[in-house]
Amino acid sequence: MYPDDLMYTSEHEWVRRAEDGEGAARIGITHYAQDALGDIVYVSLPGVGDTVSSGAACGELESTKSVSDIYAPISGEVVARNESLDATPELVNNDPYGGGWLFEIKPANPAELDGLMDAAAYQSSLEG
Repeated sequence: MYPDDLMYTSEHEWVRRAEDGEGAARIGITHYAQDALGDIVYVSLPGVGDTVSSGAACGELESTKSVSDIYAPISGEVVARNESLDATPELVNNDPYGGGWLFEIKPANPAELDGLMDAAAYQSSLEG
């Protein structure tokens, strides 16, 4: 349920490192988060070229239950966003680790990624 190749935040975002460790990192929300939110009906994402700061709100997910902030897991520049979510926000529910990704950040400091949780630590945080 929580892929081992991803890093996680306590705010329930996941991060997929660029294969070279230096390029853009892909961001999404975890299965736990999408399940807790319920059916997602609208996604508001940061724009390409926006600068985001680690831990700061940079977008929103609106579900049939509530509106929840999306937090930047690392600082950097947004270099891509998942435009498919404009027409099909339910991708976040149906495929949170694939087609439901949110945006990509070019890290200002790639070492920030080292401060994120691995899958086992994230799973433990949910059980605690």
